[in-house]
Amino acid sequence: MHMQNLKANTVRTAFCALLVSFALVFAGAAQVAVAPTNAYALDTAKCTAKPNVSGSSDVLGGVETRITWEGQADPDEQIAGVTFTLPEGTTCEPGDTRATMLTGDDLMTRTNLDVSADYKDGKLTVNFSEPAQAGGYFRVEIYKVKFSEMGGDMQLTGAYTLADGTEVAMDTLPAITVKSHSFFESLSDSLAQQDWVKSWNSVLFLKLFLNPSVFVSSLPVVFWGFLAIGIVACAFPLAIPFGLLLSLMRMSKLRVLRGIATAYVNVVRGTPLFLQIYIAFFGLPLAGIQIPTFPLGVIVLAMNSSAYLCEIFRAGIQSISKGQFEAARSLGMNGAQTMLFVIIPQTVRRVIPTMTSEFILLYKDTSMLAAVGTMEIVMNAKTIVASTGSITPYVVAACFYLIITLPLAKVVGNLESRLASNDTGKGGKKKRKSKKHAIGTGDAAGALGSGAGTAAAEARATGDAVAAKRPDAVEGTGITPEQMSSL
Repeated sequence: MHMQNLKANTVRTAFCALLVSFALVFAGAAQVAVAPTNAYALDTAKCTAKPNVSGSSDVLGGVETRITWEGQADPDEQIAGVTFTLPEGTTCEPGDTRATMLTGDDLMTRTNLDVSADYKDGKLTVNFSEPAQAGGYFRVEIYKVKFSEMGGDMQLTGAYTLADGTEVAMDTLPAITVKSHSFFESLSDSLAQQDWVKSWNSVLFLKLFLNPSVFVSSLPVVFWGFLAIGIVACAFPLAIPFGLLLSLMRMSKLRVLRGIATAYVNVVRGTPLFLQIYIAFFGLPLAGIQIPTFPLGVIVLAMNSSAYLCEIFRAGIQSISKGQFEAARSLGMNGAQTMLFVIIPQTVRRVIPTMTSEFILLYKDTSMLAAVGTMEIVMNAKTIVASTGSITPYVVAACFYLIITLPLAKVVGNLESRLASNDTGKGGKKKRKSKKHAIGTGDAAGALGSGAGTAAAEARATGDAVAAKRPDAVEGTGITPEQMSSL
């Protein structure tokens, strides 16, 4: 009896397992029956535009560029054509459209496809002469595309046609970021289309050195380098007190001070500024000293200019008659007061033209900072020259230099003329004073300046008188180191 019950249980268990198996099979078959078929798609691998801005990777609106699209077809798909809907305001020339199929494991086998392209109502349709082989990797290049000048994220949409004529929409294509068109860029494009510009550029020399369209497009880029005048605006004021200190050290009676100042001036003036820039920008980092580019450029230019200003101030001080010093001391002034109220005011008055010339030279020397990557005028122009192959950006840089140097040169000329007229007693339109009054006070006040004060004026008058009474006095003899040592 027990054996019969065991057999019955075994049969029932096997029967239940068989029923469960059939249920699973039918459920799977039903799921397959109701599931949709696989939707094959042309997967987009790339959709970009070629940069069209000089020295940049940006895409500019209103300027011709090239769109490159790449996509991978499904192994069972034969593509007969593709269609792209370009953003509003975009134009292109379909006649230059090219299509290539890349095959092989490394996609290095290129097959140029025979295509016909048509552009209408913002849609570019590219039809293949015959369906391409299934599973191909396609590249479509659309030339002479101009996006809207307003710029923005340009979103393209696309579709492709199968060999049986079925049209299938592509997945969302990546947007192309386009920069807006500036005034200078629009003007440059407009000039490039002018007949007179084309005739002008037909002469190779003019095209290389003064291309009107490149000249206009270079203006805003080079202008940002023009702001490097801030380096000079910081360096020159720092160089003035340092140069004055060096000049006093060079005229000092102490041999140590004279030696330090002389060695510094000779080394700085005897080596090229270009070499000094290289030592500072490449040598200091190797020594573990990291200084940002802008302040380091200011330091190098200030140290270089101070050596030249030292000689300018020294020559100015030594050009002052030693009678000025003696007169001031005879009035009870100490060395510091004599230098501060008598000597320096006259020196500054005499060296202003030469200092202005030094400022012009220092401003032009900023071009050497381009060699170490500082973004100044020449560096900005160089980036455009590299992308356009025209020397015109360097001409634009020269114009920006002249904007500063020509007015300053005019100022120097006027200062020199004015100082020369003052020295000869010709005051221009100013009312002349009596000859007697001029000898007594006017010449002294004019030479010493407003900062000298009454005592300084008396010192000038008294000094001239003292110098005149000395039998060995020579007019114009400069201050000696012995006199400087007592200051």
